[in-house]
Amino acid sequence: MNTSIALQLVQILLAVAVAPLVTGWVRLVKARMQARRGPSPLQPYRDLYRLLQKEAVVAHSASWIFRAAPYVTFAAVWAASCIVPTFTTDLYLAPAADLIALVALLGLARFWTALAGMDAGTPFGGLGSSREMMIASLAEPAMLMVTFSLSLLSGSTSPAHIAAFVLSGGIGLSVSIGLALMALVMVAIAENGRIPIDNPATHLELTMVHEAMVLEYSGRHLAMMEMAGMVRLTLYIALIGCLFMPWGIALPGAAPAGLAVGLGAFLVKTFTIATALALFETSIAKMRVFRYADFLGGALLLGLLATIFHYVSEAV
Repeated sequence: MNTSIALQLVQILLAVAVAPLVTGWVRLVKARMQARRGPSPLQPYRDLYRLLQKEAVVAHSASWIFRAAPYVTFAAVWAASCIVPTFTTDLYLAPAADLIALVALLGLARFWTALAGMDAGTPFGGLGSSREMMIASLAEPAMLMVTFSLSLLSGSTSPAHIAAFVLSGGIGLSVSIGLALMALVMVAIAENGRIPIDNPATHLELTMVHEAMVLEYSGRHLAMMEMAGMVRLTLYIALIGCLFMPWGIALPGAAPAGLAVGLGAFLVKTFTIATALALFETSIAKMRVFRYADFLGGALLLGLLATIFHYVSEAV
């Protein structure tokens, strides 16, 4: 019990400590792919520190929702990141961890962010909130279909149990697993506002989604919102690595050497997926807003097909 508590504390700190570095690494790789020098991968740490030193300016028309939203959003995303195993499944919260609860926590963060975007009363905030809810209405069902597909295969919705099931070799070569992975990748791109859904590096009024909702924030409030976005990106990368590529992750009862291997494997998988994300964003253009439904509808269809293929394979 004491070991699981200590590992859970390490997991809590690791989720926050690595997130800015992952974001900085994606920006650096994209810059190098575009023949630019690019910022240091440590630049997000400096940006967050600078924002925390500044005063938060709040509009006179904003209510308490605008002030509370950054803290609620960051707390919800941070809590979600704490239940996804990264380097070990021997976590104190592992028995209570659930993919459906993960979707609920991320939905809570999205709800408060959208509320804050509308609370300031600016047209861009309302525009971004409406687009965010449109994306959520399609991304959440796709995420739930991925959850149901994996739960049918492993018999549980716990990320730790699914990772242990995959490591046991009980799945093998499965079409449904491949379809579920594709659906989760598409949902992760949409949830994090990455290209082709949104461009996190732009502030164009007619195309931005997430940036429109946080446009009125400054100082420590903006730092909390930015940090929540960084943790969310790392969370989805860790989720993909945990559910579909759990190789190297330490199981309960592992020795310190096994924990070190698990930590190293987590870092390698995280930055490999982050590099793949940067390469993908560099090679594709942003799509029109009216095409979002086609993109996320495809993710929902893939999740549904994953479940259907599972039933077909079981019948055969």
